Amino acid sequence: MKKGVKNNSITKRQKDLLFLIYNYIKDTGYPPTFEEMRHGLGVSSNQSVLDHLIKLGDNKLIKRNESVARSIAILPLGYEALDEPHLAPFIGAASAGAPVEAIEITGEWQTVSPEVARLEEEVFLLKITGDSMINAGIDDGDTVLVQSKEEFLTREIVLAQIGSEATVKRFMSEDEPPYVYLKPENPKYKIILFTDEVELKGKVISVLKSGFWKPIK
Repeated sequence: MKKGVKNNSITKRQKDLLFLIYNYIKDTGYPPTFEEMRHGLGVSSNQSVLDHLIKLGDNKLIKRNESVARSIAILPLGYEALDEPHLAPFIGAASAGAPVEAIEITGEWQTVSPEVARLEEEVFLLKITGDSMINAGIDDGDTVLVQSKEEFLTREIVLAQIGSEATVKRFMSEDEPPYVYLKPENPKYKIILFTDEVELKGKVISVLKSGFWKPIK
């Protein structure tokens, strides 16, 4: 077992359940229900499953939201215990052109690199449409990895929500007009001035090219 996961922190039965959760998320895009976990473990009681989930949660291997159905997320130590690649969800599509409505994509997960896996913040994948970020190495049809953040630095490439629409642009904050705006990386597009409607949702940290994750320019 890898460094960071104590040998006595997880029993064989708990690891079986962790594998079940991992494979279910990878194959279906959703965590399993209690019924599916009972069936997978060959037990008849929800309480038996719950006891294992509580233990996995106490050991920081998973995170649960008891008020939401199917709300099990595997944490970094959980992936270490399984010795399996981390998974990041596709949660939508964003435009690298004019802003478009974000479209939810369900049931799609993809493994990410160990470097990405070490991030403590939430990460997710987005499919890009449009060509406004081509000079930053982000092309139409690319998949990008986004890290959820609350604070941003000037020149970072960000996912911005503008009302009900989403777009990927470079965040600019300067001492001279226009001060704060979103900048495309293609001269045929205009900048987007910051207003109360604009909300930054995350930083784009890498782009998938020919099967490999590459840093953003």
